[in-house]
Parts: sequence; C-alpha cells; structure tokens
Amino acid sequence: MNSMLCDYLVQILTARVYDVAQETPLEYAPNLSTRINNKLLLKREDMQSVFSFKLRGAYNKMANLSPDLLQQGVIAASAGNHAQGVALAATKLGTRAIIVMPVTTPLMKVNAVKARGGEVVLYGNTYDDAYAHARQLEAEKGLTFIHPFDDPEVIAGQGTIGMEILRQYQQPIHAIFIAIGGGGLISGIAAYVKRLRPDIKIIGVEPVDANAMYQSIQAGHRVRLSHVGLFADGVAVREVGEETFRLCQQYVDEIILVDTDDTCAAIKDVFEDTRSILEPAGALAVAGAKAYVEREKIQGETLIAVACGANMNFDRLRFVAERAEFGERREAIFAVRIPEERGSLKKFCECIGSRNLTEFNYRIADQKEAHIFVGVQIENRADAAKMVATFEANGLKTIDLTDDELTKLHLRHMVGGHSPLADHELLYRFEFPERPGALMKFVTSMSPHWNISLCHYRNNGADYGRIVVGMQVPPHETEEWQAFLDTLGYGYWDESQNPAYKLFLG
Repeated sequence: MNSMLCDYLVQILTARVYDVAQETPLEYAPNLSTRINNKLLLKREDMQSVFSFKLRGAYNKMANLSPDLLQQGVIAASAGNHAQGVALAATKLGTRAIIVMPVTTPLMKVNAVKARGGEVVLYGNTYDDAYAHARQLEAEKGLTFIHPFDDPEVIAGQGTIGMEILRQYQQPIHAIFIAIGGGGLISGIAAYVKRLRPDIKIIGVEPVDANAMYQSIQAGHRVRLSHVGLFADGVAVREVGEETFRLCQQYVDEIILVDTDDTCAAIKDVFEDTRSILEPAGALAVAGAKAYVEREKIQGETLIAVACGANMNFDRLRFVAERAEFGERREAIFAVRIPEERGSLKKFCECIGSRNLTEFNYRIADQKEAHIFVGVQIENRADAAKMVATFEANGLKTIDLTDDELTKLHLRHMVGGHSPLADHELLYRFEFPERPGALMKFVTSMSPHWNISLCHYRNNGADYGRIVVGMQVPPHETEEWQAFLDTLGYGYWDESQNPAYKLFLG
C-alpha cells in the first residue's frame, strides 16, 4: 500500500476534531429514496455548530500546531464556512485568528465570523485579493496560514467524515457522493474509504460553471478557471489544491456535473425530507446522486450524499423556490405564436388541456400574429416535448424555452415588446458582484457613443447580481465593444441570437 495512503489512514484515525465537532447523523431520506428507487442516506454535516464540515479540518490543523506557533496566532482567507471554522477553533484553543474577507462579503457572514471570535479584515474585491493579502499579513505578523483545503492536516480532519460513515453503516454501500470545491472534503473521505472499502464508489459533484477539478482530471494537470459561477459559492474555486488534485486522481471514481436548477431541486428535496435548508454547495451531493441514478438506471442500492453545509442567505430562497420546479422537471416554459384571428386563443387553451398554468403573458405583435409566453406544470421532460408536438400539430409555432437561462432569469419578468428605435441592438447577460458601484462601473467604462436600449436586473439575494442589457453598438464598433467586454472583469454571455429575445423584445 502506498505510504502516503497509510499516512492519511493514521492521520484520520488520530485526527483531533471532536473537541469542537460532533459525530453527525447518517439520516435516511424516505421521500427521496422512494422517488429514486434506491436507499439514500444523508450525512448531516449541516448540523455542525458552524453549519458546515469546515471546522473539522481547521481545528485539526490548528490543534497540531506547536504551542509557540499557536500562541502567535493564525490567519485565513475566506468569505464563507472556512472562516467560521477557523474563528471557532481559535477561540477553543485560546489563540488569535485574523480572517481576511473580500469587501464584497455579505454582512451576515462577516458578523458570523466576529461572533465566533475572529478578527475580520476586509480587503479586495475577490477571494484571490483576500488570499494574497492574507499571505502578506502572515509574513508580516508571524502568523500561521490555515489553508481551506490544500493541507494534509486539513484533509485528514475532513476525512473523519469517511471514518464516521463506515462506522455508522456497515452494510454494502454502492457510492458516496461528495461536493468538490478545492477538493479537501472529497480527498479526506476518499483516502479513508478506499483504504478500507475499495468497492465503494467515490463520486465527486461540481457545478457545470465551477468545475475546476473535473477539468483538471480531464487535462491530467491542474487547470485554473478564468471564470467561476457563484451560485454554489461554497465551491466557487478557480483552482484546486496540489495535494487534493493528486488524491482525487488516485481515488475518485468520477465527477458528475450538475446545473443550478438541479441544485435548487435538491435543496427542496432535502427540505421535504428533513425540514432543513441546505446551502447550494451543501445540496450538490444530493443533486449528483439523483443524476447518477437517472443515468445508470440502478435500483435497490444504498447511496450516501454528504450534506456539507447550510449557511444559506434567506433572501436566496425566492430564487431557489422558483428554479426548483425546473430542476424537478415540473414546469416548462414555451413561446407560442398564434394567428391574430377569432378562435386562436381557444385553440391554444385546448392544447394546454387540464394542465395547470404557472404563468401567462399575451401580447399582440402585428395584424397577423400574437405572441404568448406561457409556463405550464408538466409530469416530466417528455411531457414538455409532447406539448410542443400538440401546439405544432394545431398550427401554433412553438419554442421550448425551459432550459434557456435568459428566459428563466430575465425575460419572464419583463414587459414591453419590439421597439422601432432599437437598431443595432446587442443583448448581453452579465454577472457581477452585488456591491455598491458595480452598475456604475459598467456604465462609466463603456463608450459614450453606445446607448442602453434595454435593461433588466433582479436581486436574488446572492453575493452577485444578474443583469441583462440591450446595447446599441454600430457595426463598425464591434471590436471596441469586445475589448470593453474583455476588460470589464464580469462574466458575460451574448444573447443577441436568442430566439426568445427575438420573438418578444428584439
């Protein structure tokens, strides 16, 4: 057996975590198990005192520091659960903890760290800025940096979750599903489980727009992402750790990618079984387990999902509830064109039949045609395809917009129509930090020759804002527009050819 593997086994078995962490329950999820025809157990790390597994690794690292180093204090960079874990561990060990957080960090998270005894330093707009400043302070003040994932003692602390799982459930386990951010959690669990029960599959789960470990495994080397989606902020990591990458290459069987809708549906699933609300990163493992069952068509197996965190901003629940219906394939959205003539609307309603409407928007387009934007409750995705076929068979041209991000985020909340004044209009979606001045930066850095012809913004209670902008850019200034996009520093998507935009607004 590889010596590093033996080291991890010993380190996990002797890890010092239970001064601050509790052995969390492995809980049966009855409703979800029935739905997926497999036995699903939830490892309830959301029940820790900081509502996340992170205090295990942080405390194990700090408890193993020499008395001299511990007395000098520790420092970390984090905008989330790691910060709370370090602060709590420092208080327990009687030492000082400085946590560097981006200035964009929501006040709720800053206050949570202060409440647990941490000294907060707000610096920079991104985690990378905060991390660089923390390393600078580490050198200046003689502090010890506590890495959130790329440290053997942190990894060993998280690995105690694997130890608990195998002790709590000694019957056959088909697979354990684990969220991946930097990789510390899955590395620790995998190093332990694969040593004792190599038959158990270890399956990582990442968001499709924050998949640094997946891309790194595919490439055979660590890949740094230029942009990460922020919905599952607990795993929004641009580059995985060196040691975590090595361990994942060695022990992780596969990585499943899930989208925002899948994650929202998983949050709802766990709520219905436990009446607890997981944060998006905390629900990734459940979303991955559901996707795996759907793909593999397995039945009667035992699956374990690590519910790794519940630090949810209450304001985000509106967005989660809205998108869970899509993730469960319970709602479909269609754009339907109907002839502007008597009986057309009746024909449309006959096509809907006895299904429940979730949304209905009607607008006359011209003398020949009217446009309908409609949301409908469905049984599954096949039901949506059947509806499209029914509309088309009745002469009603239809576009299925259920999987279209522009529609789900913006168009369904917008009114208006086509404008004869909006010539040379480009349509772009942007994702930028939810902080004062973000929109001002956008407006002031663009050319004064360009005109904003359309704009929609909706606060989803997240740490970032989503906005769609129509911009009138003359064709000969296309290169200048692209240069503006590239230097802006915000995530963006070109929606100028989106069929829903063309139909309702373009």
